[in-house]
Amino acid sequence: MQAIRSLFILLLAAYSQGALATLPIQLWQTSSGTWVYFVESRDLPILDISVDFDAGSSADAPETSGRAGLTLQLLNLGAGGLSEDQIAKALADVGAELGGRFDQDRAGVSLRTLSSERERKQALDILGRVIQHPEFPEDVLERERVRVITGLRESDTKPDHIASRTLRKMLYGSHPYGLRGSGEIASLELLQRKDLVELYQSRYRAANAVVSIMGDVSRTEAAAIAEALTKDLPQGKSDILLPPVLTPTAETRRIAHPASQSHILLAYPGLRRDDPDFFPLVVGNYILGGGGFVSRLMQEIRQNRGLAYSVYSGFSPLRLEGPFEIGLQTKKEQSEDALRLTQRVLADFVAGGPTKKELIAAKQNIIGGFPLRLDSNKKIIDHLAMIGFYNLPLTYLDDYVKAIDKVTVAQIKEAFQRRVKPEGMVTVVVGAMEEK
Repeated sequence: MQAIRSLFILLLAAYSQGALATLPIQLWQTSSGTWVYFVESRDLPILDISVDFDAGSSADAPETSGRAGLTLQLLNLGAGGLSEDQIAKALADVGAELGGRFDQDRAGVSLRTLSSERERKQALDILGRVIQHPEFPEDVLERERVRVITGLRESDTKPDHIASRTLRKMLYGSHPYGLRGSGEIASLELLQRKDLVELYQSRYRAANAVVSIMGDVSRTEAAAIAEALTKDLPQGKSDILLPPVLTPTAETRRIAHPASQSHILLAYPGLRRDDPDFFPLVVGNYILGGGGFVSRLMQEIRQNRGLAYSVYSGFSPLRLEGPFEIGLQTKKEQSEDALRLTQRVLADFVAGGPTKKELIAAKQNIIGGFPLRLDSNKKIIDHLAMIGFYNLPLTYLDDYVKAIDKVTVAQIKEAFQRRVKPEGMVTVVVGAMEEK
């Protein structure tokens, strides 16, 4: 069985390397200034498209928190003369699917459709209406506002949501990254249709958009699609500047909660998408807490001490420093022991770095698993959209494995010491034994 598994991995890796070597990303601009990233793939009669805008939650201010999320949410709930029901029926009629993505940096709309003429034409017509002619109906806005607020009221009673929201505020303070993507109840209650229209006009501009296309179309067809999807977007370019992320004040907050377990989160401003330490931090994090059962945190906290069922660490890279986070759940009575051990494991790793054996194993796992991150058109276009939005090199996918393979023990140690300060972490314990 092990021999068969090893052979499968080798064949998959070989296939993927061949695919990557012949995966030319074509790049151009539309007449309205939108950058287009295109990969032609004739293997399946499918077309995937993603249109991303610089309109994530950081586009909001505290008084408008939730506006960016509602704007994206309402795009396909009435657009171009069609109601939300008409949009849904038109997509279902051709078996097409609309999706979305939303984080601190970006808001995006995706489409998957068959590439045959009738299906493609109808699906693209809907996508074009949604992103270029949203109507933001008043009644739909009110309905969605109520739904979001109801969800927030429920979430605000759950320990994991309380921990995450508190941690974000402690980590980023007044920085836009500290805003909750779904917004706050007080700001949502005040939002009006004109606020959504204003954000759309200022952030959903052609020159700030990125279109990613992958699938069963030619370059000429892809160019025509991109032109049609962007010609009626608000024109001009917005200069979007975020303030720098400041180093937080180290603090631990313990919040009482009736849950049977304590939810523990630790964080520090970690990683930018274009950070020169990106690959050493990725490999180092795999060793520390991103590699599941083989990671140090899991070995020490679960395997050796039995203090938690699972524990993880991870970087969430953004345009500026996204969070480096460690999280675990444990019984209330052992929460302080679990927290102290977590802090010690982190401090030891930052001070001493990984062993050579840990590095070799991590590289093998990351490199061996990389083909599975690119084994479908959907996964590839997600990477394509990320490359486009963050203006990464066109060779990013080809270079990824090579960059991982070059990482050294010294680079990991130096990168963690530069970017992660164990003594400066912000920490939240929800479900503490007593409120302090």
